[in-house]
Amino acid sequence: MEQHDLHHEFPEYRDQIHALKVSNGHFARLFDEYHDVNRHVVRVEVNAELATDFELEDLKKRRLRLKDELYEMLKGQAVN
Repeated sequence: MEQHDLHHEFPEYRDQIHALKVSNGHFARLFDEYHDVNRHVVRVEVNAELATDFELEDLKKRRLRLKDELYEMLKGQAVN
């Protein structure tokens, strides 16, 4: 199964992820939400939880939106 946690998705931003988690409340909330959604997706994919195809697709889209927003924040931090 593919790893989708942020450290696997963006290994080059490991230091920025840590810095933003401790210094930026908005980033920390999005980070936690991303990982909650990701865990939910994984549980559905391994059949530990039930979900319709529509629900799973919706969760994956939500995970992607969160990842995009977090990535934009990481890129901005790297420039500063």
